[in-house]
Amino acid sequence: MRVCKCFVCVVVISLVLCGYHGAYGKVYIDIDSPTFNKFPIAITDFEKLKGSEEKENLSSWLSDALTKSLERTGLFDVVDKKAFLDNQGGSAVENIRFADWKVIGTEYLVKGNFLFDGKDLITEFRLFDVIKREFILGKKYYGRIEDRREMVLKFAGEILLALTGNEGVFNTKIAFVLKGNKTSDIYTIAFDGYDFARITNYNSITLSPRWSPDGNDISFTSYKDSNPDLYLMSLRDRKAKKIAGFRGLNLSGAWSPDGKRMLLTLSKDGNEEIYVMDIKSGQLSRLTNNFAIDVSPTWSPDGQKITFVSDRSGSPQVYLMDADGSNVRRLTYQGGYNTSPSWSPRGDRIAYESMTDGFFQIFSIEEGGSNSIQLTSGTGNKESPSWSPDGRYIVFSSKLGGRSKIYIMNINGSNLRLLYESVDNVIGLAWSPKF
Repeated sequence: MRVCKCFVCVVVISLVLCGYHGAYGKVYIDIDSPTFNKFPIAITDFEKLKGSEEKENLSSWLSDALTKSLERTGLFDVVDKKAFLDNQGGSAVENIRFADWKVIGTEYLVKGNFLFDGKDLITEFRLFDVIKREFILGKKYYGRIEDRREMVLKFAGEILLALTGNEGVFNTKIAFVLKGNKTSDIYTIAFDGYDFARITNYNSITLSPRWSPDGNDISFTSYKDSNPDLYLMSLRDRKAKKIAGFRGLNLSGAWSPDGKRMLLTLSKDGNEEIYVMDIKSGQLSRLTNNFAIDVSPTWSPDGQKITFVSDRSGSPQVYLMDADGSNVRRLTYQGGYNTSPSWSPRGDRIAYESMTDGFFQIFSIEEGGSNSIQLTSGTGNKESPSWSPDGRYIVFSSKLGGRSKIYIMNINGSNLRLLYESVDNVIGLAWSPKF
């Protein structure tokens, strides 16, 4: 494996990447502005370098895979290859006819090449500013043919980082539960729909996956020992240990931002109440003490507040309290059934599901209880909202016509895309941190 002077090892697939950086000024575009327009970008087929073997039409595979990755973000308008006027090879600035790209509405251009010797794959990606006629950045990746998808995702993140200052969520996963007739288990799937994996296989009911802040562990509730107990699993070795096994419900809740504590719902004292557990010592502190049912706790990004669901007002509603259980106040007033709160990593909004016209829909609301926005509509229930770690997307489940589906949307409800579907019920979604 070749090594260059500046390198970063991608441990997952053992790639080495080298960067070629131009003098491009870092003036980031505010993609959260209401006036933001998608980036018009063209991606040419990759040039096959002399001596390279052909494999699965890599020239178009690499460009098409990068196109799909960028389109999934909802931030790019990729120009159709049929509109290209300049199809010449080479990726040096002096060889690019920028005027031909500008006339078809392109503002950014990706060109690249590859060398495959039957064993090792070397790819080079370059991004250009068409308007300024400038080279922005380039990356070269070394690996195997099996690593080509990871190479594409790495450069897609580099493009986002160069244009917005944020590398996106290409290296994230979504945990969820598939529930059949008698059993359920936890699975994960990557942001782009690949890497579908089964995490538990207990021939029992397993629910409520929650990621640790570093993404190395998942907590969940399982009936595998006949009682709904709380478990903690290391994703490195898939070994799970029981961390709460009180009589009655031991329901997994969110981890604290520092990863040292965990919220959970216990019914050991008669009805469902919210507790916080010190993960290292197992010490419990009770946060709610009410005749009503209190469930679904989640921390604010700064760890200072907790949102949860309670029926203390007569129907399930979303509430807020300080991290020590004090200063409880009701957040939602519209709708007779509001549940499943999920706090944006930016701390500005809370997503939740609300019964509207006979179906659950996804809403978001400010921490102070104002500016409630309905994000989904139509028939079929939309449930279990969870935010991406950059706060730009929400994933949720939907069931209609005997099929359960996982969708991802931008936080304003736009750019809806299907991630996964199954005949089994999809419940309990949780978006991972960045790996």
